Amino acid sequence: MTHQYDDISVTLNDHVAVVEIQRPPHNFFDVSLIRQIANAFDTLDDNPACRAIVLASEGKSFCAGANFGSGGSDTSASAEFTEEGFMNTTGTLYREGVRLFSARKPIVAAVQGAAIGGGLGLSLVADFRIASPEARFAANFAKLGIHPGFGLTVTLPAIVGQQAANLMFLTGRRLKGEEALEMGLVDELVEQKGLRGRAVEFASEIAVNAPLAIVSVRATARQGLAERIDKATDHELSEQQWLRATNDAEEGIKAVAERRVGQFTGT
Repeated sequence: MTHQYDDISVTLNDHVAVVEIQRPPHNFFDVSLIRQIANAFDTLDDNPACRAIVLASEGKSFCAGANFGSGGSDTSASAEFTEEGFMNTTGTLYREGVRLFSARKPIVAAVQGAAIGGGLGLSLVADFRIASPEARFAANFAKLGIHPGFGLTVTLPAIVGQQAANLMFLTGRRLKGEEALEMGLVDELVEQKGLRGRAVEFASEIAVNAPLAIVSVRATARQGLAERIDKATDHELSEQQWLRATNDAEEGIKAVAERRVGQFTGT
């Protein structure tokens, strides 16, 4: 079974669907990509042959977030990172993101390479994360001079605890696969060449169980999550909007793109 989308592929075998993001090498996201994933999840929710989903990516990174740099198609400034973008486009993106958290089927993310910023947020849509040692996780918003988004203020503390989440938010530290495993951000660490296969195997372990029970148990465990994400993203967006208009945000976005420490002034 195969569905056609612009930037993702969806395949279904033995009750496990693989939703693959296909914007290599870094799989930067925008409204269109998040909407495509949400549409795929909706379709799979309505398909009784699907009992679990693997969210994976083609290329070097799982998802390196939204574009914010300069000098090439993968690092060109995206609409989401302009002041106008935070007033308009990013709000639409977050509404599509809430749809991801409303999905009913269990999701296993296969994370290779970078899951940074909003890409980290996308990985936390999943119930489980299988990663390779080469995976990198960061909530680098403070380095950019803006506030965390994509519901991370809800999802990250729920998974790793408030103190570990604070460490990631306030330092912007980039965690390697082993560190993420120790923190509980990752459920299993697998060599990269076997990552996709292990994620499918993990999802299959879920899919062999009674499907109605799985959906029921998961709904109880995640009760109210989409609503909390919806409320949180309203606040996150409000904070991102005013911070994006500051000099520090201009400097932070430039500094991250140039791979240097930002020279911040508090203005």
